[in-house]
Amino acid sequence: MDRADSDSQSHDNESSETQTLQPAGKPGQNRTAIYLRVTLLIALAGIAGMVYFQYRDLLTLKYLATQEDCWQDFAAKYPVSIYLVAFLIYTGITGLSLPGAVPLTLSYGWFFGFWKGLLLVSFASTAGATLAFLTSRYLFRAAIQNRYSDRFTSFNQQFEKEGAFYLFTLRLVVAVPFFLINLLMGLTTIRVWTFWWVSQLGMLAGTAVYVYAGTSVPTLQELSSQGARGILSPQLIIAFILLGTFPLLVKKSVNRLRKQT
Repeated sequence: MDRADSDSQSHDNESSETQTLQPAGKPGQNRTAIYLRVTLLIALAGIAGMVYFQYRDLLTLKYLATQEDCWQDFAAKYPVSIYLVAFLIYTGITGLSLPGAVPLTLSYGWFFGFWKGLLLVSFASTAGATLAFLTSRYLFRAAIQNRYSDRFTSFNQQFEKEGAFYLFTLRLVVAVPFFLINLLMGLTTIRVWTFWWVSQLGMLAGTAVYVYAGTSVPTLQELSSQGARGILSPQLIIAFILLGTFPLLVKKSVNRLRKQT
């Protein structure tokens, strides 16, 4: 063995010994990160709880129906700001995973019309979902991945290949709570950009149906008083049926493409 090989081997041995002597992590930094995450979680939970119990009645169709004149007056005075305010309200509700998205969607459809309402709700819902996704990733992902690393290894490998398809399929199923999807996806390795554009496309069909339902009533008072009967029409019933069968059609189409390839 020549001198160069001997020096290289001794250097590797020293490096390995140094690595074994080094601790697996820095306890002080780990504790600080844990405390920071716990503090942030408590703060977010407190904010969400306060907002919900303080303003839960404001997110019902009954209350929104009493504010028709206020909405119209504000839109007349601030024709641009009304879109920003509506966007921030919807993003905040979905970002904090609070109930009230459906009444807001119906109200936005009635107030803004189909195309403007669809554009507004689509981007606002995706923005709120992304905020919830990032919150889950920052607060929970590291702890859960480390605790169940063996189980998540194979799952992450599979999810890296077909994660976008899984997310798209879940978004099409309206029965699955979207806030739960946001939280669960934050625990995976899916990229933020992939989560955003897949969610944008996956939620578009359901958003369109609910916005259209809001446009089918002349006033929110009528929608609030009559409930679901006030918006049900043959066209809307067909739209809901198509929305329910759409995931199955997509799944069959994807399976056929896989067999062909």
